[in-house]
Amino acid sequence: MADVQDDGTECLPPIPGTITGNCGDPIRFEQVEPIFGFSGSSTREGQEIKVITRLAITSDEPGFHRLADSIAGMIRTWANGSQMTLEISDYKNVLLVLKPDQTAELWLDTAAMALQCIVARDVVAGTAVFHHDIADVTAMQFPCVYFGKEDKVLCLMWQAWGFGLAFDMNPAGQLDMCSFGRELGRLYRLLNFRHLYEIVDNQESLDRLMAQGWFPFVEILHREFGEILRYFDGGLDLTDVESEVVVKFDRERLDHMLSRWFAKPHFAVKEALLREGVEAFHLGKPITAIKILVTEIEGILNAAYRTHNGKAAKTKVLLDFAITSAHRWPWYPVPHYRIQPLPSELHIRQLRPRQSRGRCGLSACGRARRRKQ
Repeated sequence: MADVQDDGTECLPPIPGTITGNCGDPIRFEQVEPIFGFSGSSTREGQEIKVITRLAITSDEPGFHRLADSIAGMIRTWANGSQMTLEISDYKNVLLVLKPDQTAELWLDTAAMALQCIVARDVVAGTAVFHHDIADVTAMQFPCVYFGKEDKVLCLMWQAWGFGLAFDMNPAGQLDMCSFGRELGRLYRLLNFRHLYEIVDNQESLDRLMAQGWFPFVEILHREFGEILRYFDGGLDLTDVESEVVVKFDRERLDHMLSRWFAKPHFAVKEALLREGVEAFHLGKPITAIKILVTEIEGILNAAYRTHNGKAAKTKVLLDFAITSAHRWPWYPVPHYRIQPLPSELHIRQLRPRQSRGRCGLSACGRARRRKQ
């Protein structure tokens, strides 16, 4: 039988592939002053001010720490009014939900979380998924927390020695948690894959790496690529580490890779030749493998291009087409990891404040302790 939370939301029973529920309750605050957004500039009383109502940034970007400090002070003030003390640095995942009735829910590492991922192998429901099984993260969600259409939401998370911060003050009263979840997924990617974005973003470094035949390929992304980078950054000869990587591509791993390829229609029609190329690699015939696989990959790109455009194209056009196609995916990672908010993610409103302190604000959270009487 499904469990029902205090707010009436229902969580699925603990069967393989489902989430059991939140691991605690939120801290609730009453009579919270409505928040429209966070100041995007300093101004004097009576003058217009830019107010940011939607944003997603990492701690590598300018302005993050001012926002985090401001929201920490805001929550601390709420806690003081409820005879509590909150220290935001004690928590890894903080979720703040502001309700239209001027109440607020603060989840401190207690809200169930789910990552939507693209996996690098077949996965059966209920089995363990390891870091190296994940090819990409497309969204991060809180499936057992209820969000109303008029709610406002803010999330601060700590990942891979960095912080991500996202909020939507929902000025239109139409909260889109799917979009917000994708933004959280994007922040999660940026924090976890910063070392890869740094390599890709540095054209000189990327050119040197590619000249030696390497790139952050999905198959080696969370396994061997870290060791390759350590050798590369240290200016060491890659021969030894390359030999170790090749040995790790045994029959089982190659079969996993092929199964992922053949799940895509354009790859499936080339199955016989692709298997022949991979078999040549397994038999220690790299020249034969490269000749077959490179030719077939170009054919796959051409088939996809012809499906969309009705004609074939040269290699350069095909490569541009592949990159453009990747850009269309909602979870496509922007090349520069210190990204700025896209226009659709940044809403500016002009207000005439009663008083401006010239500060920005954002959310975080900390340990709640009852004050000693």
